[in-house]
Amino acid sequence: MEIKDAKFVISNTDIRKCPQENLPEYAFIGRSNVGKSSLINMLTNRKGLAMTSSMPGKTMLINHFIINNEWYLVDLPGYGYAQRGKQGRDEIRKIIENYILERDQMTALFVLIDSRHEPQKIDLEFMEWLGENDIPFAIVFTKLDKLSTGDSKKNIEAYKAKLEEQWVELPPIFITSSTNRTGREEILDWIENVNKTL
Repeated sequence: MEIKDAKFVISNTDIRKCPQENLPEYAFIGRSNVGKSSLINMLTNRKGLAMTSSMPGKTMLINHFIINNEWYLVDLPGYGYAQRGKQGRDEIRKIIENYILERDQMTALFVLIDSRHEPQKIDLEFMEWLGENDIPFAIVFTKLDKLSTGDSKKNIEAYKAKLEEQWVELPPIFITSSTNRTGREEILDWIENVNKTL
């Protein structure tokens, strides 16, 4: 897929205020500081489309970007940012859950995982929750350039093994680096193929 046009449309916390047209939406989510904004900018070829920040937990809104006037890329708040306090975390969880469970246009969710870490309980529990609610999702391992090939491969294989303890079939898995642009074509081609089936 070639991205000819990518524009920010709207930010909000209420799914009733999300765009009304019936276009497919691909949402991106992950723990704070997983490299979500960098990945979105890399996928769309727009350097400042999603705001990157050195401060984790910056995205607190549902952000819609229209791509080629054909589908939406949705940037969701990160989960599990401990320093936000319980009330803040509960608010974010409500925003995320409302979007994921109630947004009919959501076609698939990309769950971002930092490839530098071994399997994290919070990520595994989140994916388990998605499975329990029949939410279609794919896993995107980020920051591949930050580790040696052997180490990142070991972490990714450990994640797969952990998931296979519970899942009969694994979701699609993408391995990415925003710095090296690794995985860009694979993700965009996958979205294009899904769009063709809708």
